Amino acid sequence: MGSSLPSSSAPAAEFLAAFRATAGAAGCLTFAQFMQLALYHPTLGYYRRDRTRVGYGAGTDFFTASTSGPVFGEILTAAIGTLLAGRHPGDFSFVEIGAEPGGGILAGVSHPFATARTVQVGEPPALSGPCIVFSNELFDAQPFRRFVFRRGAWLEVNVALRDESLVFLEQPAAPVTGLPTAAPEGYVIDAPLAAATLAGELASPPWTGLFVAFDYGKSWRELTEACPAGTARAYHRHQQSNDLLARPGEQDLTCHICWDWLAAALSAHGFTTPTLESQEAFFIHHAAHYIATTTTAEAAHFSQKKLSLLQLLHPSHLGQKFQVLHAWRDR
Repeated sequence: MGSSLPSSSAPAAEFLAAFRATAGAAGCLTFAQFMQLALYHPTLGYYRRDRTRVGYGAGTDFFTASTSGPVFGEILTAAIGTLLAGRHPGDFSFVEIGAEPGGGILAGVSHPFATARTVQVGEPPALSGPCIVFSNELFDAQPFRRFVFRRGAWLEVNVALRDESLVFLEQPAAPVTGLPTAAPEGYVIDAPLAAATLAGELASPPWTGLFVAFDYGKSWRELTEACPAGTARAYHRHQQSNDLLARPGEQDLTCHICWDWLAAALSAHGFTTPTLESQEAFFIHHAAHYIATTTTAEAAHFSQKKLSLLQLLHPSHLGQKFQVLHAWRDR
């Protein structure tokens, strides 16, 4: 069994106490358990702290499509209108899962839906009837397990406490369906199992309508063949880092989700033809009229609205960084 050097940024004493209480006599956690603690501990978790995480201002850590302001809500509403294929938007409730406190993609945006509400991570979504269930970077923030291939076998990368520091500890892995039988020495797979579980949980209640998820991910084949160092990373003050154990509770942790798994979870609950598109393609295919009218109206000057639209669509900005999975269920 191998172990890593301690992180360069020591955890707070309060987090170490929570780690010990969670780990118990075993003294270590799977990376998924560590991530659950670091992101979602009731008082110490990154997503439980009362602070602004998303945006460009001081103290924020990353930006998303929602940072583009009301343009994202407007173009999304237009795209959903196309996907409804003649159905009346006023018959549907818009539910955003995983919205930041006090926010929401439709905040300040005129929309045609019957109702619009937000559900924070950990809250019961209470889905029923005709719905549009939307999320933006919800699934990449779910805990994942980390595996490394050593000397012909997969080991699980766990987290242990050594001399008041957190270290990685490679241990024999519990079987996981789908891991390749062989891989290059040292190949790392960050397996986003909880993301697929969450997709199934959102799809299981008896609601009908449209599922739309914006996120970044890859196919299982890409994750197992084209990402030898894994896809996990941390974000703190707009700096990307590979130090996943640094300042737990104060930095975001994420990995690419597996789109194959999310699509399979939806199909298992009766959703038809889950479709994956780049963010750029999604909006061009389903919100072409909005794009045309907006660019025409703003043609005489380079406005903030035009800049926001460019950020959402351009392949060198968010257009190719993010993908969109959408699927429909009638009953």
